[in-house]
Amino acid sequence: MIPRVHKRGSRTIGLLYYLYGPGTHEEHIDPHLVAAWDSLAPDPGRDPEATQQALQQLLDLPVDSVSTRRRPAKHVWHLSVRAAPEDPVLSDEQWADIARRMVAATGIDPDDGRPGCRWAAVRHADDHIHIVATLVREDGRKPRLQNDAARSQAEARQIEIDYGLRRLDAGDGTASQRPTSAEVHKARRQGRQRTPREELRETVRRAVAGAQGEEEFFDRLASAGLLVQKRVAPSGDLLGYKVALPDDRNKEGEPVFYPGARLAPDLSLPRIRERWSSTVAPGQDAEGVTDDAPVRAVPGPASARRTATTAAWQAVLVFDDGDDGVISAHIAAAGEILDALAQTSAAHTRRQLGEAAIAFERASRSHVRAARGHDRALRQAARDLVHGGPALGRGEDGATTAMLIDMAFFLVTAAAAWHGRKEHAQQAGAALQAAEHLRAAYQAAAGHPMAVLHQRGRLMPPALQRRHAAILREAIPDLAEQLLAEAGWPALASTLADAEAAGHDPAQLLVQASGRRELETASSVSDVLVWRLRRLAGLPADASTMPLHSSSPAGKPSRSHTKGPAGTRQDDRGRARGF
Repeated sequence: MIPRVHKRGSRTIGLLYYLYGPGTHEEHIDPHLVAAWDSLAPDPGRDPEATQQALQQLLDLPVDSVSTRRRPAKHVWHLSVRAAPEDPVLSDEQWADIARRMVAATGIDPDDGRPGCRWAAVRHADDHIHIVATLVREDGRKPRLQNDAARSQAEARQIEIDYGLRRLDAGDGTASQRPTSAEVHKARRQGRQRTPREELRETVRRAVAGAQGEEEFFDRLASAGLLVQKRVAPSGDLLGYKVALPDDRNKEGEPVFYPGARLAPDLSLPRIRERWSSTVAPGQDAEGVTDDAPVRAVPGPASARRTATTAAWQAVLVFDDGDDGVISAHIAAAGEILDALAQTSAAHTRRQLGEAAIAFERASRSHVRAARGHDRALRQAARDLVHGGPALGRGEDGATTAMLIDMAFFLVTAAAAWHGRKEHAQQAGAALQAAEHLRAAYQAAAGHPMAVLHQRGRLMPPALQRRHAAILREAIPDLAEQLLAEAGWPALASTLADAEAAGHDPAQLLVQASGRRELETASSVSDVLVWRLRRLAGLPADASTMPLHSSSPAGKPSRSHTKGPAGTRQDDRGRARGF
């Protein structure tokens, strides 16, 4: 159940005309009164003798009875209460009870015997009601309406329990502003899939992803085709900005601009600058001192995805014992990774990645203030993704996309768990929703590279498969039987053989890759280990160009020997022995 306190007005009759009228798009059906301050209040919807003017005069009577000096400039209070789409259709009697509970909870008409305001609840659709009230009590005083929106939300949560309705998560005031009903109707009329507010929010967030300063940020906005207005102080300092879509116009034909803060709380210019203040420019150290290091080259799409995967992995580890402010910064930067990934990935993954970024937007903010600076690696990774350009859906680009999506899933899942522990219900739900979109994106991205690895694993000599199965059982006995039974075991066996051929100890890599968190959330543990092993061993994500495996020559040591502690070498089971 979603209550919404609207802007206060000054014309009671104007609001009544709307509530009892046909609606902007003829959507109002059978407008009628379901409850009011007085059971004898006239109902212009069903009583042919009643008029809207008569109801307005009765509602306004306490207001008209006080002096002009004591009369509120905006005396019309308006609350809409909407049921969730999956809720059953409520009766008039049920809506009447809900209306009485709402006016009592908000202070419009307290149920403790104190004088209240006059109010009326109008229903003109199956799924919602509107409550109109006038803000002078029967005793001539003003009502106490502090935090009326929050109190209406709290009452809605209790109503959901009492009526067995869908239980929505309580908000904390950090969510983005929802599109207004006028914006939604305008978008439908113009044939838009989303409102301009939502489209602008996504475009601005993508422009912020990895940006290192104002010039780059505003250049990205212009490149995206947005109209930009900057607010400049007399001193010349930039104070803020507004953006508009070129084809979104008002009645006068002028562009409809939205300030950044109206798109999302963290898209105001001061909040965006907090990200830039912690960014290290190329050629500078952490204190901003220029050194002699050359400016780092812009990586290609595959290299950028590998770097982002490593940064995401390090961020996942922060959730184990990191400070809340540091974790909050990493969650916000994770949103930039998703925004950057969505705008640079191939068509077959772009939609799900875009949905994941949109969903995670709600999870990127809470009342825990981000400790900027600790998120530098993730923000640089987002920048590299953007500057690396679009990735192909095949080859190393496509395979490293699957690798990054796999790691992003664990980062988002860790964020959901942290929000859950902090009782950030909306943020936790948003993160879990983003994780499901990432899961779908992974299935699209990983199909070809995993098929290649499966085929290579099935073509491995049986002796080599058995040897790596034995290594698996010895290195990670708790997971071995599950992995051997999974459909992904051939791909994992092929990866172990690739790592061994590259000079790594597969047993050590298995211990390192499996001894980390969040494996229980994976639908395929073998897939997760494949990407972790290939990243740790520096193996190509796309194995299609690699030679097929062969058994090690009999009587000779395998190529898996790697350096162990000083003075030792390690054999293919990870056991140290002397040189």
